[in-house]
Amino acid sequence: MYPHERSLVARMKDKPFVLLGVNSDKKERVTAALKRENITWRSWFDGGKTGGPIASKFNVRGWPTLFLVDHEGNIHKKWVGSPGGETMDKEIEKLLEKVGKK
Repeated sequence: MYPHERSLVARMKDKPFVLLGVNSDKKERVTAALKRENITWRSWFDGGKTGGPIASKFNVRGWPTLFLVDHEGNIHKKWVGSPGGETMDKEIEKLLEKVGKK
């Protein structure tokens, strides 16, 4: 997923888009992945366990779980497991078009 996320961040750099990450792995694994995968977007550590405070608040039951959220905090899509880059990209573009029309 990281290569697609990197390309998405680059492709959307001039659009009203932000990628945020939350990671439930152990701290050492998170730190290593941030460096190894060149993760440049904001990413939060969720306590090193699957039942961390962020995952609990968002009712995450499987990994990865992805949310597509608009600028007002409304959740438009939720995927448990990877939706695939093309599917995710289409939904992001659709939301950007919708938001742009308001």
